[in-house]
Amino acid sequence: MQAKPATRLYVSAGLAAGAGVALAPAEAHRLKDVLRLRPGDDVAFFNGRDGEWRATIAELGPDGGTAVAAEQVRLQQATGDLWLVFALVKRPRLEWLVEKATELGVGALLPVTTARTIADRVNPARLAAIAREAAEQSERLDLPDIHAPAPLAKLLAAWPKGRTLVLCDETGAAPPIAEAAGAIPPGPIACLTGPEGGFAESELDALRKLPFVFPVGLGPRVLRSETAALAALAILQALAGDGSAARLRVSPAVASS
Repeated sequence: MQAKPATRLYVSAGLAAGAGVALAPAEAHRLKDVLRLRPGDDVAFFNGRDGEWRATIAELGPDGGTAVAAEQVRLQQATGDLWLVFALVKRPRLEWLVEKATELGVGALLPVTTARTIADRVNPARLAAIAREAAEQSERLDLPDIHAPAPLAKLLAAWPKGRTLVLCDETGAAPPIAEAAGAIPPGPIACLTGPEGGFAESELDALRKLPFVFPVGLGPRVLRSETAALAALAILQALAGDGSAARLRVSPAVASS
């Protein structure tokens, strides 16, 4: 078996032995002009459904290119079912948050507006590109779902049954997250972080009255919104998510060949 290629790309096409994969002009440009790859070189493709495949570049040009999938090098693995609900922050921090949350294995990113939200206009295509690049770099086998921004109250009104919402409470009234994690109900989880300046008192009062909300604290320091989100995600992944899962690098079928 050949070594897994260093370059990974997300593609939407189906992947199977011998399948041709069409490359968009931007993808062909990246492979040819940025990574200096040529026809005959190997890359790795994943699409969130079929695992990861070694493929050989067949053609690269200004109008796109093609590659041919050769062998599967990793089986598809499900990402842990952890969502991040976060108050929007300004663009540089928002982009950093999307990148790091993707690396931490978040399954869905749900931006919300709150009483104290101050943020730039969201560029969905830019956020999707950042998430895709983070998945390629971190060896994820899928991409997170990125939702359109919504008012917090609207999101809560349509909250899915059975999913616990872990509220990162900056007031100090909630138990520390490591202490409280053992009491979080089993099942799917979402983490909620507020804006710079925190939630309004009326928002916190409304949140605490909801039966699916589970308030926790993140320690004695005041954290920036994006820092709080990543701290909570890392802890939840370690205690109740896929943080203890091993990384499957090669499928058993390939390893035995």
